[in-house]
Amino acid sequence: MEPLLSYSLSNFPAYLAYAGSLAVLMTVFVLIYVWITPYKEIGLIRAGNSAAALSFSGVLIGFAIPVSSVAASAGSLLDMLMWSAIALVGQLLAFLVASRLMGDLRQGIEHDKASYGILLAGLSITTGMINAASLTY
Repeated sequence: MEPLLSYSLSNFPAYLAYAGSLAVLMTVFVLIYVWITPYKEIGLIRAGNSAAALSFSGVLIGFAIPVSSVAASAGSLLDMLMWSAIALVGQLLAFLVASRLMGDLRQGIEHDKASYGILLAGLSITTGMINAASLTY
C-alpha cells in the first residue's frame, strides 16, 4: 500500500501544474470571450437573462470539452497549453461565425430570447466536441 501511496503522491505536483494551468486557461478564455462579445454576459446573467446564461454556459462547456481531452492525452504541459490555445481560437471563431450568420445575435441575447442562447450554446458545444476529436492523437 505504501508504494502505491508514494507513487500517487509523487504525481501530485503534476496534478497541480495541470489543474492550475487549466484554471488559468479557463480564466483567460472567459476574459477574452467577454471582451469580444458585444454584450455584457455577466451583467445580463445577474439581471436574470436566461439567453445569456444559456449561451455562456454552452461556451464554457464548449471550451472545457477539448481542453479536458487535450489535458488527458498531452505529452507535456507545454503540449497541453499549445493545443488548448488552438481550442480557444476555435471557440472564438465559432462565436464570430454565429454573430455573422445571425446579424441580430446581440439583440436576441440582450432581449432574453432563449432560442438565441440555445443556438449559440449548441454551436459552442458542437465546436468543442469537434475540436476535442480533432485534437486527440
